Amino acid sequence: MVNMKVNICGVEFKNPVITASGTFGFGREYAEYFDLSRLGGISSKGLTLKKKDGNKGIRLHETSSGLLNSIGLQNPGVDDFIKEELPFMKEQDTVILANVGGATIEEYLESVEKLNHTDIDMIELNISCPNVKSGGMAFGIKCPDAQKVVKAVKKICKKPLIVKLSPNAENIVDMAISCVEAGADALSLVNTFSGMAIDIYERKPVFNNTIAGLSGPGIKPIALRMVYQVSKAVDVPVIGMGGIMNYKDAIEFIMAGADLIQIGSGNFINPSLSLHVIDGIEKFMKDQGIKDLDEIKGIIGRDIL
Repeated sequence: MVNMKVNICGVEFKNPVITASGTFGFGREYAEYFDLSRLGGISSKGLTLKKKDGNKGIRLHETSSGLLNSIGLQNPGVDDFIKEELPFMKEQDTVILANVGGATIEEYLESVEKLNHTDIDMIELNISCPNVKSGGMAFGIKCPDAQKVVKAVKKICKKPLIVKLSPNAENIVDMAISCVEAGADALSLVNTFSGMAIDIYERKPVFNNTIAGLSGPGIKPIALRMVYQVSKAVDVPVIGMGGIMNYKDAIEFIMAGADLIQIGSGNFINPSLSLHVIDGIEKFMKDQGIKDLDEIKGIIGRDIL
């Protein structure tokens, strides 16, 4: 027997595989393909205080090795999530992370206060959202801005607080350290990279907002490097993600220092990918004589590149 359980912040995951925010909705569609209780956890679609309809125009665009998206955080709002979606998610016998975004610190705080009174397991704070009071730059770009929102949320948050880092930060390691100093109980990384695409026949950007978020296998080597660096620089649990398409990718992230991993764009290619990754990790452990994931977690290097 092998032990695939992972405990972070007092929350036990039956295995290290979580479905990433924005790629799994609230799980309803995927429940038609497999038993969601097999998952280690589910990170909800990004939530905002009020309902958002999302961006207009084209929202998804495939690249040669990934996916560009400009969804615009379309979601039903925190209240409707609590009333309509959370009961279903809690029936799935897996850990539930509520991914929370906002345009102002006040919006973050009000959303978290509402979620405090629910039975979600953890809050994943999305600091890649544009701070409308600071000219639209994302909270997760500069350390002082990130520290401000994390510190404010931590003061009122009654759930374990995961902060999801943007790879577009000025310095990912400095950002990670700043968020931990501000009170983050754990970190997840990385969110999407800034990218764009151009329609050469229309002679204009594919997306109305010009810039979109790149995910998928093309970002994996960079995401892996960032997880490696961050995990060596902080003493809180790290959740790694970015282009995971199979169990080997997942094990790379764990060996780089991730306690848990999240699967994002791969869900669109294969709705049951998470199960294949879970089964693949278990088989790898058995074949390699690994009894516990702690034996290989962070096994790669001790010096930051």
